Amino acid sequence: MPKNTTDNYLRTFGYVLRRTNYGEADRILNIITPVGKISAIAKGVRKEKSKLAGGVEMFSLVDLTIHKGKGELGTITGAKMVRFYGEILKDLGRVEIASGFLKKINAASENSDAEEFFDILGQSLVALNDGCNTKLIEAWFMLNLARAIGEEINLYRDNNGKKLESGKKYNWDYMSGCFIEKENGDFGENEIKVLRLMMTNSFDIVRRVRMNEDIINQVFELARSASRV
Repeated sequence: MPKNTTDNYLRTFGYVLRRTNYGEADRILNIITPVGKISAIAKGVRKEKSKLAGGVEMFSLVDLTIHKGKGELGTITGAKMVRFYGEILKDLGRVEIASGFLKKINAASENSDAEEFFDILGQSLVALNDGCNTKLIEAWFMLNLARAIGEEINLYRDNNGKKLESGKKYNWDYMSGCFIEKENGDFGENEIKVLRLMMTNSFDIVRRVRMNEDIINQVFELARSASRV
């Protein structure tokens, strides 16, 4: 967890969201931490013998020490890799999904300091690294990111304010951001139970629940439609 070692230094865990080359050998990094996003420069990190290079890799949990300067940009003085999610790199599809997660967290954290960002990204990277169903991971990520930025979907009432009922069918309406009752709708009691489960539990719990591919596909399509980030 973040810890002030002195007034001028910050010690924190983080995930690198974006790296931008700067000058001849430096990089400016966007990093999500348990208390929000910070930007810092890693000086000389692109040099062959840099001591920082191994500690600021993408798709890894890192332990950083950052010197806080007078401006918004800090300077990384120490970096140690805590966990590297290397299995992701063995599958191009998972690399693309993980890269998308980093971009979405980077964008969402521009206007919000929600502490959940760090945990949402961490759980999603662990799941991708462990080989879990990618549609399930993406659905969980998108639904919980929407919740973190205050755009949580309503899983309890329809477009008319009526409670969602078991035995009835619904469709998701993107324009209104609500369920609409429909006789042959795509979402019933089971799908809505899974959505509620995903919105109130860690991915580790969600992954243990047996669900068929049809339900996973339905939940994934709704999460993708509802996501505005």
